[in-house]
Amino acid sequence: MMYSISHVCRRSIQSNVSRRRNFSLFWKMLSMNDPNKEKDERKLYSWDESPYEDIRTHAALIRAKALCPVTHKPVNFVCPYSGIPTHASKEAWEKDTEYHAKKKYELLKKVNLYEHDLRSGRKFEEFAFPGEQERDFMINMSDWDSFFYTRDFPPMNDEFNLAAATKVLTYPMTIGSILHKFSPYQIEPKGPVTVEGAKSLGALRYTLYPPYQKTIDGVTHFKERPIRIFILGPRMESMLPGYVWKQFGYLFPKSRFEIHLIGPEAYFDKETRSFASVNTPNGRPLIERFDDQITIHHHTQYFNELYDMGDLFPFDPYLDVFFLFHPGFQTADQIHWDKSLKGLLESKCPIYVTGFHDEDIQREIDWLKRHELNGEMDLLMQKSDNKFACTKLDIVDSNPTETFNLNSKVFGFRGKRYHAIKV
Repeated sequence: MMYSISHVCRRSIQSNVSRRRNFSLFWKMLSMNDPNKEKDERKLYSWDESPYEDIRTHAALIRAKALCPVTHKPVNFVCPYSGIPTHASKEAWEKDTEYHAKKKYELLKKVNLYEHDLRSGRKFEEFAFPGEQERDFMINMSDWDSFFYTRDFPPMNDEFNLAAATKVLTYPMTIGSILHKFSPYQIEPKGPVTVEGAKSLGALRYTLYPPYQKTIDGVTHFKERPIRIFILGPRMESMLPGYVWKQFGYLFPKSRFEIHLIGPEAYFDKETRSFASVNTPNGRPLIERFDDQITIHHHTQYFNELYDMGDLFPFDPYLDVFFLFHPGFQTADQIHWDKSLKGLLESKCPIYVTGFHDEDIQREIDWLKRHELNGEMDLLMQKSDNKFACTKLDIVDSNPTETFNLNSKVFGFRGKRYHAIKV
């Protein structure tokens, strides 16, 4: 929803980031059993009667889009257990044996509580992000718990803290967990990374961790330009402020990055609180410079348009990588993905795709297999659970009894590369 994490983060960080705290092991251990910590007594609202307008609007959207899983009629009944519109009538709700047998309402109740928690105005201590990592400490990228602990984040004392923090950080940390030298994803057969995937990651890590040091002002440079991370079809990613992306930068303190957001919703105007086109001279992207390490480039054209104009050339597998978060290859934007796929494969750079759940990621893989050009695709990473998926539950507007987690699954591919043959 447009209220979103971006607004919550900005508001909380203004009060928290200036007060850098040393979250020691002792402090964390004490906070886990703080007797003064408020009890979890969050009120469960019906979405139709929520004190927040955007949640009431969301309920109306569900009524307009969703069909009852029992009667296939428009949804018009609010589940009394979850507070979310789910069925056409009370009778249909009672007859939905699967809904009650699997206790789907328990997950929907969490969705409800998460959404109201984000808008509650509470003090979001989980957004007091840590700064630069001390050299004596190693970051553990095994999972969220290990990452938060070794990066000295505030303790995530309950699922609401974790849900809010991971919704913000799932995008940069998904990227970081794949590229990092201590990535939790191993090569086959122990892990999902294929031999070709190891080659692509090896090239990128050669740049991130060069065997020689060429420094300018203490920053390592390779081939005189930053590493480019292309994010195609962004939405939530466009709403993340620079200090969230900086948490990715702290994983690679000696490298420079350009984050290229590409698509109609690549720029979120904080003044109008809406997505907007970027009107710059000669169609150039709007560039936001966070610091000397990270710049964010907003391109509001589709990738195929930029590719045809040649603005992003040349591509380099040592310096460039693509991430497609929930691209929805078979959605209304399919015509644009049809046009973009050729350029993606021709770049020969690694491309990583995420999905909401197993069925969703399999749909993306099946679409690629049907559309790849004459078998011109190498698989880099088998579909796998994403170690840095968002823990916050969301619902599908067209089917509100179905829940999902952002970036739950991930796989990778690239255009096929051929080895030189001596003749």
